[in-house]
Amino acid sequence: MSVNRPAAVVVLAAGEGTRMKSATPKVLHEICGRSLLGHVVAASRSLSPEHLVVVVGHAREQVAAHLAEVDAQVRTAVQYEQNGTGHAVRMALEELSGSGVALDGTVVVTCGDTPLLTGETLQALADTHASDGNAVTVLSAEVPDSTGYGRIVRDPESGAVTAIVEHKDATPAQRALTEINSGVFAFDAQLLSDALGKVRTDNSQGEEYLTDVLGILRSAGHRVGAAVAGDHREILGINNRVQLAEARALLNGRLLERAMLAGVTVVDPSSTWLDVSVSYEQDVLVLPGTQLTGATHLAAGCEVGPNSQLADTAVGSGASVNNTVASGAEIGAGAKVGPFTYLRPGTKLGVTSKVGGFVEIKNAEIGEGSKVPHLSYVGDASVGEHSNIGAATVFVNYDGENKHRTSIGSHCKTGADNMFVAPVTVGDGAYTAAGSVITKDVPAGSLAVARGQQRNIAGWVARKRPGSASARAAESAPEGAPGGASEGASGSGDGAG
Repeated sequence: MSVNRPAAVVVLAAGEGTRMKSATPKVLHEICGRSLLGHVVAASRSLSPEHLVVVVGHAREQVAAHLAEVDAQVRTAVQYEQNGTGHAVRMALEELSGSGVALDGTVVVTCGDTPLLTGETLQALADTHASDGNAVTVLSAEVPDSTGYGRIVRDPESGAVTAIVEHKDATPAQRALTEINSGVFAFDAQLLSDALGKVRTDNSQGEEYLTDVLGILRSAGHRVGAAVAGDHREILGINNRVQLAEARALLNGRLLERAMLAGVTVVDPSSTWLDVSVSYEQDVLVLPGTQLTGATHLAAGCEVGPNSQLADTAVGSGASVNNTVASGAEIGAGAKVGPFTYLRPGTKLGVTSKVGGFVEIKNAEIGEGSKVPHLSYVGDASVGEHSNIGAATVFVNYDGENKHRTSIGSHCKTGADNMFVAPVTVGDGAYTAAGSVITKDVPAGSLAVARGQQRNIAGWVARKRPGSASARAAESAPEGAPGGASEGASGSGDGAG
């Protein structure tokens, strides 16, 4: 079939969605990194329509603001009172005509709460509509349970669509039908506009049903057809949190299948979650319990997980990220991260660098081959190449009002339990002793020792804690054991192991 570019796509998103039990408008609830409405807009935009109009109503300012963020070219039409789907489409057409748009061609109408509907299915509907010469074509589906859906009624001899009957208006025989209306249609623009003016409100809800347009056009002798969706799950609408979770699982499965077919190994799909915006290259390994969200990118041959959460994070080729939470971070090729590591926004890890267990990094660059192996906080800092940051180091970046930066040069060795009180600079090749509080710049090649000298006060336990277990242990200590000097000073040592 030839590709048919619609004159317009109209998305119905005016309803309140009370069954969601939420202060958030239904269409703004998210699955897999996009709002329900965002998924529908993306699928609709893939048809390259001349006009894309979203009908808003409930919380219209909030919904319109969201639309401006996800697709600035979307037009909105306001349905001030929710008087039915036919009325909503009429508001969209009036919005276009009021701005001088004369529609000629196909108008596709879809719903803002059907996030699983693909652009391919919408395009197939538009192409079928054009090739069959229909006045209206409904997207239908055969479902296991049709309860609550509008039923497709066909002529028993020709199979032509004669009507769509809402569940609450259907007879027992019609309720037994399993082919349902998806709420998605393709119309001839001019016939649609004329028919909407003839829709009545004599139904159980007193509303203008868009589905009544089919009967009006058929009665006028126009052709009414249907295109059956290949997968009935695509047309699932979201009305409550249970359905939201079901749709999320279905979409996640679709995304994981796409990733695996593209060369990603997903060890446990049941515990792995992807956003639609995540990208990846071949031979990536994703271990169980991993969540990948936002603009995260996984380069070839990297390994992520188990139990990692990456948001808007780029992982370089061959890198390993284990039991890590990262947001807005860049992880260089061959780097090793984790376990139990937190990378905050602005973190940039160089090639073959290492960030180990219980380390938090924020707004800091760690150079090629450098290591922050254990129990440290590095914030607002830069570390050069092939340096080692000792265990239990804290970069003291906040003075109570402002953040300041620390700079550690290349080939430095800093001692365990250091405090770098920013702003401070440690030159290339310098060392700092364990337990030091560094408040002044350290010249290149120097050893900085910033701690009080040790004093050993002999006999203190016997005098201050007589009869204690410690005193008894000291009394029974073998002769010549360490601790005899009363006022001795320890050697400085670099403590940088």
